[in-house]
Amino acid sequence: MTRSSMLAAFLLLSGCAVGPDYQVPETPAPAHFQAPHDGGAFADVEQQFWQGFDDPLLSELLNLTLADNLDLQVALARYERSAALLYGARREQWPSLTASAAGAEQHLSAVEQLGGPERVERYQAGLNASWELDLFGRLRRASESQAAELQATGADLAALQVVLAGQVANTYFNMRGLQQRLQVANQNVTLQEETLAIVTARADAGRATEFDKVRARAQLARTRAALPELEAALRADMHRLAVLTGQPPVALLERLVPLKPLPGSVPVIPVDSPGDVLRRRPDIIAAERRLAAATARIGIATADLYPRFTLSGLLGSVAAEPGDLFQGASESRQVALGVDWTFLDYGKVRARIDARDAEGQAALASYQQAVLAALEETENRLVRYQQLQTRVSRLASASEDARQAAALARTRYERGFIGYFEVLDAEQELTEIRDAEVRSRTDQVKAMVDVYRALAGAPAPAVPKT
Repeated sequence: MTRSSMLAAFLLLSGCAVGPDYQVPETPAPAHFQAPHDGGAFADVEQQFWQGFDDPLLSELLNLTLADNLDLQVALARYERSAALLYGARREQWPSLTASAAGAEQHLSAVEQLGGPERVERYQAGLNASWELDLFGRLRRASESQAAELQATGADLAALQVVLAGQVANTYFNMRGLQQRLQVANQNVTLQEETLAIVTARADAGRATEFDKVRARAQLARTRAALPELEAALRADMHRLAVLTGQPPVALLERLVPLKPLPGSVPVIPVDSPGDVLRRRPDIIAAERRLAAATARIGIATADLYPRFTLSGLLGSVAAEPGDLFQGASESRQVALGVDWTFLDYGKVRARIDARDAEGQAALASYQQAVLAALEETENRLVRYQQLQTRVSRLASASEDARQAAALARTRYERGFIGYFEVLDAEQELTEIRDAEVRSRTDQVKAMVDVYRALAGAPAPAVPKT
């Protein structure tokens, strides 16, 4: 075989990579979500949904979280580790060059001397080169696998950003809702203190019973008893926000304590088609990239069915004196072609291939499950958001009616038209409906945040492309 034909054969083989070539699996998705929602296109993948609330403190908290959250620092370190591993995998495809030097002195025994010198010195230095000829694509498949893992790790980082942005927003709005509930509870306390004063005055005048007075006092104590639990939950949310932003629990108390209302309205939620949502969600991207990595690893295992060729060379010098190195006859050269063929251990190689095949099937199932879970999550959150809008509207109307009913009941009680039982019943109903209204408004805002999370409506991390 001529040199040109050998070169042509090498180039032909070097373009071959055994194992399956990865193709992105099709992800059948419905044309649209079934849950009712506002129409419109999702304009910007990196849209910052919290800007629609026009709350500078919320925006600051979210920006702090995306910059300083410690869980994000862990995820970023994992990404940098994957980037380093990819660099190493790519370097494996190129020759490696090392330098070495050694000096030795040996005293020979009488038997070993054989009339020669008693002491022998030996000095050597040289350059060693080694290159695995990737004829069957083992190293290329390894690089493919690590590149896909890097992309999956980057998607994990983006997914964590989406989760953390949602956690901060939900915790923030839950805190504001607790503040509103605490304010409503204090208003109810004031109302019931006034009622107790009326009942006490009527009892002292002989127009009400001691039983009415005791019941009014019990109702007031019950309402006051709800305050510590609300205050504890409120403080816990403040602590949580500080930790999410990478600070000690009490770091934000002074800034968060001032009362601030819940948003009067929530931004319009634009919703893409299910297919667009799936292509944007980082958790789906991560699952798809891990499937690609698993497919490439099948090729790595399959390459063991074929011989592995390594070309190595040495250019050096060996001399009895250091000054003689690289002089005249001290030069040393070597070129070698090594062959490593694990095919003879066929059972073990076949077992590794079967294991990688099974991992690929598991990765495919995980990807398909991630797609279904994403569709389910988005449908559920759209439904919940829509139903909470209806609930909030109805509770607002009920709250106004209950307020009027409680006021009328107290007026009629003062005039002696009804007993205290009707007043107690009306005020209890007002207390419950007011609290339910605030909780539902809080849940509505949080549900909007959850919809944006399902749509991956948070900024993606700035990671370098591979």
